[in-house]
Amino acid sequence: MTTAPLNGPRTEPQSGKPAQSLVILLHGYGSNGEDLVNLAENWKFELPDTLFVAPNAPHPCAAGFGYEWFPLTNRDPDERWNGVQSAAPELNKFIDDELKANSLPDKQLALVGFSQGSMMALHVGLRRENSPACIVSYSGMLAGAEHIKEQAKVAPPLMMFHGDQDDIIPIEALPFSISALEGAGQTVLPHVMKGIGHGIDAESIDLGGEFIKGTLGMEFMSQKET
Repeated sequence: MTTAPLNGPRTEPQSGKPAQSLVILLHGYGSNGEDLVNLAENWKFELPDTLFVAPNAPHPCAAGFGYEWFPLTNRDPDERWNGVQSAAPELNKFIDDELKANSLPDKQLALVGFSQGSMMALHVGLRRENSPACIVSYSGMLAGAEHIKEQAKVAPPLMMFHGDQDDIIPIEALPFSISALEGAGQTVLPHVMKGIGHGIDAESIDLGGEFIKGTLGMEFMSQKET
């Protein structure tokens, strides 16, 4: 079955100039691009030449609202692994098309994902032929951890955020993912969000922005410090 090309909301570069970098924001299960593109409002002034794009996942969510990258029926590891593999080709094509349309190399790309979207960002980003500038994971995990050592092609800087009160993807997923990633030669910067459930707090938004801008080769001053 053929699906329509991925599409979703975008925030054009604040400078009004052609994009010099690209941030692709991947939403979670049952959500949509509008939910995550709001991160651009926190980052666009410090990343003025950056295009932010938040595609809707390819399938209407089985839960009856929003979209899904792949079905989640029982939180089974095999289901997650099969899911990221099935959704990867469409996401890779979307990334390639956006880079080409904006005449940008992979090194000017940051992948940011939340929950199921972070599973997609990690799966796809580490298997591309050319490394993105970085990958940022919020409240997610590495799917198919046992496969990453043999399949990873690149090693971009990684930052992983997780709430210690998360009841959807428990905090134990963070050290589990980090262990597998580091075992595959990846470098991971973790950050535990104290008292936070399945979400993103203001501090982690600032830290994520600092990390993205640093990996894109620019200095970042968080809005808290201005």
